[in-house]
Amino acid sequence: MAQYSADLDGLFVALADPTRRDVIRRLGRGPTTVGDLAREFPMTLPSFMKHVRTLESNGLIRTAKSGRVRTCVLSRERLALVDDWLAEQRRIWEARTDRLESFVTDQREKNDES
Repeated sequence: MAQYSADLDGLFVALADPTRRDVIRRLGRGPTTVGDLAREFPMTLPSFMKHVRTLESNGLIRTAKSGRVRTCVLSRERLALVDDWLAEQRRIWEARTDRLESFVTDQREKNDES
C-alpha cells in the first residue's frame, strides 16, 4: 500500500506541470524524438530535458537512444495507476451521492406522510 501511494504521489507530481501533460498528450499519438517534442515548447533544450527526466523517472515515458537521436514512448501502464485511482474515487463519491439521494428521498416521503 505504501509503494502504491508513493507511486501515485510521483505520478501526480509529474502530471501537475502543464508542459509535462502536453508531452504525455503528444506521446499519446505515438513515439517521437526529444528534438521534435522540444520544438513544440518555448524553452531551451536543457530545460525541456528536465521535464523528460521527470516523466521518465516516474515511469510515464521511456526513452531509447539510437545514435544521436533519443526517442520517447508513452508508458500507458503507468497511466493505468492514475485511472485505477480515479475510478476508485469515482466509486466512493457515487456511493456517497447515492446515500445522500436516498436520505433526501426518505425525508421527503416522511414529510409528505406528515
